[in-house]
Amino acid sequence: MPKTWIVVAESSRAKIFELNKKNTPLKELQDFIHPASKIHEQKISSDLAGDSRVSYGQGSHKLNSQTSIKKHEIKAFAKTISQYIEKARNKDKFQKLILMSPPSFLGQLRKHLSAETFKRIVSQIDKNLVKHNTHEIQAHLPYHF
Repeated sequence: MPKTWIVVAESSRAKIFELNKKNTPLKELQDFIHPASKIHEQKISSDLAGDSRVSYGQGSHKLNSQTSIKKHEIKAFAKTISQYIEKARNKDKFQKLILMSPPSFLGQLRKHLSAETFKRIVSQIDKNLVKHNTHEIQAHLPYHF
């Protein structure tokens, strides 16, 4: 069986596993943590110069500066994970790739993957499993890949 990599990721954490043979335990290769993606919006807004609010209609709304900072951090983390995957593919460290991630982060990951890497994707699972143990993650793998 060709080497299969399983990437389990969300906006602030990712784990990469390797599977050499079906029905054997996953081997964790890498664990990524990106705390900046998880910064609470109140912390972000307190770091900004002044409180930017705009009033219209029935109330005021914060401007999108803190949201855009958080989104920027999430995009940067997705790019970091994608670059790691690309480097590994270039070194032929895996032949098949399975992505497990919530839909919004999965989209961010896909934006940074090359056509060559896309050819190796055998499954994409729209679930956040990053906090699950290895056995639970393995239980979500497709039967045929």
